[in-house]
Amino acid sequence: MLQANVTDGRLDKLAAPHAPRVPAHRTAPCALTDRSMNHTATRRLFVTTALPYANGNFHIGHIMEYIQADTWVRFQRMLGHEVHFVCADDAHGAPIMIAAEKAGITPQQFVANIAAGRKPYLDGFHIAFDNWHSTDGTENHQLAQDIYRGLKANGLITTKTIEQFFDPEKQMFLPDRFIKGTCPKCGAKDQYGDSCENCGAVYAPTELKDPYSALSGATPVMKSSEHHFFALSDPRCAEFLQEWTHTPGRLQPEVLNKIKEWFAKDADGNGGLGDWDISRDAPYFGIEIPDAPGKYFYVWLDAPIGYLASLKNYFDKGGAKARGELRSYDEFMADPATEQVHFIGKDITYFHTLFWPATLHFSGRKTPNAVFVHGFLTVNNGEKMSKSRGTGLDPLKYLSLGMNPEWLRYYLAAKLNGKNEDIDFNPADFMARVNSDLVGKFINIASRSAGFISKRFGGQLGAMSADGQALWSKLSAEATTIAGHYEARDTARALRDIMLLADAVNAYVDQNKPWELAKQEGQDARLQDVCTTCLQAFRLLTLYLKPVLPALTAQVEGFLQMPALSFADSAQPLPAGHTIAAYQHLMQRVDIKQLDMLFEPPAQAALAVAATEKRSPGGEDIAPTISIDDFAKVDLRIAKIVNCERVEGSTKLLRLTLDVGETDAAGQPTTRNVFSGIASVYAPEQLVGQLTVMVANLAPRKMKFGISEGMVLAASHADEKAQPGIHVLTPWPGATPGMRIH
Repeated sequence: MLQANVTDGRLDKLAAPHAPRVPAHRTAPCALTDRSMNHTATRRLFVTTALPYANGNFHIGHIMEYIQADTWVRFQRMLGHEVHFVCADDAHGAPIMIAAEKAGITPQQFVANIAAGRKPYLDGFHIAFDNWHSTDGTENHQLAQDIYRGLKANGLITTKTIEQFFDPEKQMFLPDRFIKGTCPKCGAKDQYGDSCENCGAVYAPTELKDPYSALSGATPVMKSSEHHFFALSDPRCAEFLQEWTHTPGRLQPEVLNKIKEWFAKDADGNGGLGDWDISRDAPYFGIEIPDAPGKYFYVWLDAPIGYLASLKNYFDKGGAKARGELRSYDEFMADPATEQVHFIGKDITYFHTLFWPATLHFSGRKTPNAVFVHGFLTVNNGEKMSKSRGTGLDPLKYLSLGMNPEWLRYYLAAKLNGKNEDIDFNPADFMARVNSDLVGKFINIASRSAGFISKRFGGQLGAMSADGQALWSKLSAEATTIAGHYEARDTARALRDIMLLADAVNAYVDQNKPWELAKQEGQDARLQDVCTTCLQAFRLLTLYLKPVLPALTAQVEGFLQMPALSFADSAQPLPAGHTIAAYQHLMQRVDIKQLDMLFEPPAQAALAVAATEKRSPGGEDIAPTISIDDFAKVDLRIAKIVNCERVEGSTKLLRLTLDVGETDAAGQPTTRNVFSGIASVYAPEQLVGQLTVMVANLAPRKMKFGISEGMVLAASHADEKAQPGIHVLTPWPGATPGMRIH
């Protein structure tokens, strides 16, 4: 079971630099959005983002989606609504099982290692999930099996025998992406089993020419297996999904248009919804099908159920209770008022708008109220992101360069419009928007007025005269419109409207010139009036920007010495006589040098993308550069293989007994036991008596067959099909056991 450290139910806590004078908590909802303008009922929202697959770190696409959802969640909370915002690692499937095997660890440990690296990204960009869990948690095992039983009881689970490729060496059925061969359409070699990257053709793995296993290089064989299917072709499913997808507000119009294509049938009756294969054969890392030994749920069956499992985990451990919301998971999900909302990317629309609602409905559960789909993120007018070409945007590199995370939050929000459209990150546009909008327009209002209030009027605000009240009223009147944009996830329009209001405030500043009023005798009252108006307007603009800029808002709340802003605060300005703290600069401008470094290709990658486009040696890129101190940590020694034998129960391991020139306390020679995966190319008798090279200071590792006390060095090509074989390293004659390699 995996979960991030949660404090008070949140993954990040933003502390204002100055303590507010009154408690910040408000419970009264604000009736502002088009969904709730006519009543003040508190909405109950369950919000998720797509589960990231636990085989690597977050990329910028994850961060964009999380920022979009986090902004919407923060907006809902500013209205006083109850929101539970959860996510989890998608932990199951053959790729994770295989990656864990290669790393020599269990799949659970592999996933735990990935999960341990999530928090710096989430904290770094102020993404405040209430709970982070794992689809391998006990809650998901229970829920997935219960949902399966419900579908089966409804007559929607069928079985049939299928034929698929089987790796005779790995003794496992091969997922499509682990089968390679020659494209049947264009003849390109080394293409995946489901599509060709060269010509774009889509096909079945059985259509590949000269297929081979990407795991072992072996030629796969066809083998039969009984699989379980969810009968999505059942007329009941089609009837339900037609109604569900066409319910207003559930899906964006462009998403609904795409879904209509999946329902369509041709003149011969072909097409339409097809049954969904929901099972996989052992060995597989996943959740066992309760009535089918050796069968596991396909990862796409249990992954979305992880949304429910993470919420249940959150409720069961008291997360909601800690926030003063005392209901249980079952009560919350049974409440007809509970709204279930998902944020996803367009590449997983099919699963979330067809399989997922049908799975929930026919197992007797609440279906999503809305599935919000966004497009992809590109760079420089549609260019595909590539780290090696310097067009990749690495989130952790962004943070490590000291770039403000809220610059990125603002820029992405200024691009996202609530539609299923790709957006583009343009470095020059990024710098211009941040420097012009956030610093030049927004921050500039406070920096041009706060100092006069602190120095000339003891930090006290005055009363606004007629022109100031008119300006403030103009800004306040836009609260409903801006809230409507946030509700619709059209943050691009919300920020555009906010910056137009900032323009009006700056025009007021330029018209009244407080720096000149400060020099004129008898103008103190007007100076306080003008600067008060500016700070009252700045407070309103901050309120409108709070969902996008939570950390900056916390600073402003401290500087203005006021409670946490909610949308209800748009109705009244701060009272005359309210005291503010001394102003400190709130945000720096983007430096072009930071952007240059952000998109600078890594040194090794820059070589790889030279004009000659050289191939990587040995089939894989040179590892990142290390220092001589790093190399010195690895103790390489000459070792003599004094004995070698096959390992019973393993087809790939040999047990090597090595003399590394070591002795015990009594001065007697000792040996080491090392397991090496070279049984496919070496017979034991070939190795006995040979010298080799080993890593002598590698931590011992407990394996199924015993303790391995080092590692023997061997060379191989990354593409075993192109250049098969493993070659154990041997030193030149004259070397003796125990010699260190320098």
